Amino acid sequence: MKAVRGSPIITAIDIGTTKICVLIAQQLDDHHVEIIGVGKTPSLGLARGVVVDIAPAVHSIKTALQEAEIMAGIAVESAYIGISGGHISSFNSHGMVPIKHGEIRQLDIQSVLSAAKAVPLQEGQQLLHALPQFFTIDNQHIVRDPLGMYGVRLEANVHLISGAVASVQNLIRCCTMAGVKVQDIILEQLASADAVLSDDERELGVGVLDIGGGTSDFAVYQQGNIRYTKVFLIAGNVFTHDVAVCLRTTVKDAERIKKEYGIADASLFNHNTPITVDMVHGQDQHTVMTSDLLAVLESRAQELLLLLKKEIDTQQLRSYLHAGIVLTGGGSLLHGIKEQAEAILQMPVRIGRPRVPAGFKESLDNPIYATGYGLLMHTLRRNRGAAGQQGLGGPFITQVFSRMKSWVFDFF
Repeated sequence: MKAVRGSPIITAIDIGTTKICVLIAQQLDDHHVEIIGVGKTPSLGLARGVVVDIAPAVHSIKTALQEAEIMAGIAVESAYIGISGGHISSFNSHGMVPIKHGEIRQLDIQSVLSAAKAVPLQEGQQLLHALPQFFTIDNQHIVRDPLGMYGVRLEANVHLISGAVASVQNLIRCCTMAGVKVQDIILEQLASADAVLSDDERELGVGVLDIGGGTSDFAVYQQGNIRYTKVFLIAGNVFTHDVAVCLRTTVKDAERIKKEYGIADASLFNHNTPITVDMVHGQDQHTVMTSDLLAVLESRAQELLLLLKKEIDTQQLRSYLHAGIVLTGGGSLLHGIKEQAEAILQMPVRIGRPRVPAGFKESLDNPIYATGYGLLMHTLRRNRGAAGQQGLGGPFITQVFSRMKSWVFDFF
């Protein structure tokens, strides 16, 4: 397939705690894109997915954006961005409406979704996504897309995701100051899932844990649709901080030895070797043992995975996870975390890499790009819904999303 002159350009910006990643792509068809520009730079001004200092955050976005624009040979005007952080919350809701004409029409679907969304939110929170899970007709038939069917009463189960107004506005402001208009804001675990999960996994039931720098984002899918989402505040930067504190080294050197020598499972530990690291003041060096590094990383990995296990058990999600768990994000590259997850969760675990086009396989075939590439795939998936090609995400889903994003811009 070749890109067609004048075909749509899609830009995704993954604004993470440790990195800013910009992907510019040209849409080939409803399912494929050709990536024409990539930009990546260390992230400044963010902590746990939230902007804490606007100026350095804007500078980081500009730097990554310019790198991608130079490669693509075009100037970016608008983009889709991902969002995460401890301010994100989610819950399931239920709506019901009577069918006046027997046949279920578009207006009936919109009405039942509106009824499901009509719930009180915490102060300072606004709705980001309303994701239909399934519909029920006359309390008997569970369907994915009820349009055109007959019944007396239509019900909908919807997964609602909200975020702090201030956090969302700060992300938008950073992009605006960097010269980019935000087209939409997408929850990062939804994007990551679109990058790494297969259709069979979505259908059978699977969980995806995106271990980023500031947060670890969890999502559960079954029968092709979202069932549950959760954000954990234990992530890659916490691992690095632990190493720096316990081994009395700089944060920069702690990140280096975590990547080069880190192991999260003692069963994979072969032999104890010395590592030379910078001391905290950065002028001298001292020696630590790989066994010390193992003790720090294994303990923190176990804490994260035990939190995940508790969430799965408390929310009774295990029956949804027939295909197991997919780990992605930069934290999934920690040696032994897959084996540790299998032991603690007692289910199949694999490392998820984005399903990128062949031309960019070498440069983007890495879990750290799951969110960025997933933002592109999520946009395509949603746009396909406008043509009724996404099952549950039929024509109504695009309208739901467009209404979800509109609130963001009403503040300006």
